[in-house]
Amino acid sequence: MPSRRKSDTSNPTTDLSFEDAMAGLENIVEEMEGEQLPLEELIARYENGARLLKHCDSVLTGARKRVELITLADQETEKIPEPETGDPEEDNDITLF
Repeated sequence: MPSRRKSDTSNPTTDLSFEDAMAGLENIVEEMEGEQLPLEELIARYENGARLLKHCDSVLTGARKRVELITLADQETEKIPEPETGDPEEDNDITLF
């Protein structure tokens, strides 16, 4: 019977904080650069790193959206000053200097 691919809910990286995932990526890079590992172990580390990277990207995308929403909410609550009403005749004057 062929194995099924696990869903994201069973992915252990989804429970990691951004900082823990980044630390995991740093460890993987150090291990891959510093040790003479068999090809299968290198591939396994690469796969784990790809999962961690995807998780970090997802967390950053969510954070970016939250910041955009906060920024939009702040802009909507700010009052835009209305232009001063003055003598309409003054608005028609043209000055070169």
